[in-house]
Amino acid sequence: MTDDDRSLSRLGRVALGLGLALQATEDFRDMEDTVEYAESAGVPMPETLAPLASGSMVAAGLGIALWRLPRLATAAAATFLAVVTTTMHDFWNAEEGDGSGDRLAFFGNLAMFGGVLVFLREAWQRE
Repeated sequence: MTDDDRSLSRLGRVALGLGLALQATEDFRDMEDTVEYAESAGVPMPETLAPLASGSMVAAGLGIALWRLPRLATAAAATFLAVVTTTMHDFWNAEEGDGSGDRLAFFGNLAMFGGVLVFLREAWQRE
């Protein structure tokens, strides 16, 4: 890997990691709404799991951005995105005309999931 490749990879990790962490911090701005949304999606124990999931994504995002415990950080982010994307943003189950927000969130999460998978592979190749 050339120095340019490393720099580009580092920039991508920082952008993706900070994006994930900062997006997850938004959940803490209105945790009551986050818990209510999780409850409406059928998440068990939403009062516990919603803040736990948001906190784990903050930690995973920072781990990716700083490239600390990269295997754990990328695996945690990939797991979170795989579960949340398909369960919380299931726009295909929404009533007609109600799924546009979930559709947007689904495809945004799908893009982030793709980026996380690239860095998951990198984490396993480097260590």
